[in-house]
Amino acid sequence: MAGPSTALSPVIAASTHWLVRAYPASGADRAADTLAELQARQAVTVAAWLRYPTAVDAELVAMAGPGGSAVLDWRAGSEPDDELAEDEGWRTWVDEVVVSWAACLLADPHLAARAVDSVAAAVPISDSRPRPRPRAAGDLPSEFRRLTDPDPRDLEAAALLRHPDLLEPVAELHRDNLLYLLPTRVG
Repeated sequence: MAGPSTALSPVIAASTHWLVRAYPASGADRAADTLAELQARQAVTVAAWLRYPTAVDAELVAMAGPGGSAVLDWRAGSEPDDELAEDEGWRTWVDEVVVSWAACLLADPHLAARAVDSVAAAVPISDSRPRPRPRAAGDLPSEFRRLTDPDPRDLEAAALLRHPDLLEPVAELHRDNLLYLLPTRVG
């Protein structure tokens, strides 16, 4: 599945990096860091595609910049020792709304499924095979399985990253806008 634009790549990478630094992997499994990062990246990708649904939106954020991580750092208590240090430049590409929405998705699998449904219905299929019908809600792409249906190994690796109480200071920042944007499930 291709997103609206590759211009979102720096935002997705930086926002994912912020999440995994603020809520590090917790599993004893050697792959815990990778599993936690995969889940964070899936949540951030869905959130970014919801926030910037068109190529024009993505290009505009790439030109103007997303705003940075200062508020998130303060809310999560993960402020860097020296935010002007050379290796902290990635923080300027963190999008506060995207991270807040990703935190909401990580904390609530049902909300994550609704968000993935919305993205799946909106993002065009890249192959040219004829389809009997357009992609619709419920056609959950397998690319987001770790977000929407994590297995026990995923949950163990991302215990901090998925803990609703720990995520709340970040998730509450923009949760209302996400809930307004996503359609409610019927039945």
